[in-house]
Amino acid sequence: MTKRIIFLTLLICGTFLQGNSQIVSQKNGLPSGMEAIPLLGIKSNLVYDLTTTINVGVEYRLSEYLSLDLSFNYNPWTFSNNRKFKHILIQPELRYWIYEPFNSHFIGTHLLYSHYNAGNLPFGSLKDYRYQGDAYGFGISYGYQWILSPRWNLEATLGIGYAYFDYTRYECEKCGRELGTGNKSYFGPTKAGISLIYILK
Repeated sequence: MTKRIIFLTLLICGTFLQGNSQIVSQKNGLPSGMEAIPLLGIKSNLVYDLTTTINVGVEYRLSEYLSLDLSFNYNPWTFSNNRKFKHILIQPELRYWIYEPFNSHFIGTHLLYSHYNAGNLPFGSLKDYRYQGDAYGFGISYGYQWILSPRWNLEATLGIGYAYFDYTRYECEKCGRELGTGNKSYFGPTKAGISLIYILK
């Protein structure tokens, strides 16, 4: 009888201590063991770097399976023969991680806004005209992150979706004559990246 009482007492105490440890480990809304998962990372998209676009991204872990990614891209350059792909692009994305944030597969949904001024480029109607205006859109994406070291990750992502372009069209010469306004709907890739990530904490 005494052994049974001691056993039940130990069982109750053990359950109580386990419950308290779970409360402590879940104080940030995360299960036990999640404290080691990165909370915040800063990144650069190497694909955008190749287009001379200055860019920075920040990703923040929201919960056990969610993170918020926000990228800002800026291209202020005008090249020879008045070639330009000037733009500001802001792209927030909510991500759902299959395994855990900052590791392995994720799917996301993103929005985009861009103000652009592009022309005299060797593709499409940009060969003959310059376009200036705003773009708005949304899409879905898939990506993967590889852990390179405790502080460095590599990410690949691709997104598709819809974008709406409002524009004014100009002759390609510098300060060319305005030729009219218009708009265009677009379905296709809305996001692409190979990003190097530094884990801040």
